[in-house]
Amino acid sequence: MDATLVVFTESAEHPAVAQLARSAYERMANGEEVGYQALDDLIGQASGKGVLRAMKGKYDPVAFDAIIMPILAEIGRTKPIRSSRPQWHPTPGADPFA
Repeated sequence: MDATLVVFTESAEHPAVAQLARSAYERMANGEEVGYQALDDLIGQASGKGVLRAMKGKYDPVAFDAIIMPILAEIGRTKPIRSSRPQWHPTPGADPFA
């Protein structure tokens, strides 16, 4: 929750990023679950608009990691993993053990 507040504060010059950060922060403050999609969009927008780059230049590496890593950890914890293995589709009527 604190991480989204810092991103919100740092993204004042970028309304799209600020809106995403504010929405995520308010939802967490109200005890609501914030899905990985919203956090992923927040990080993507912050990266695309240069907010993360500016934060990395402003804060030392340990502080930057302390701000960003909770968001990334939550994305990593909740985002489904897509398998790179091909899916098996059985042929109707065929014996799968033959």
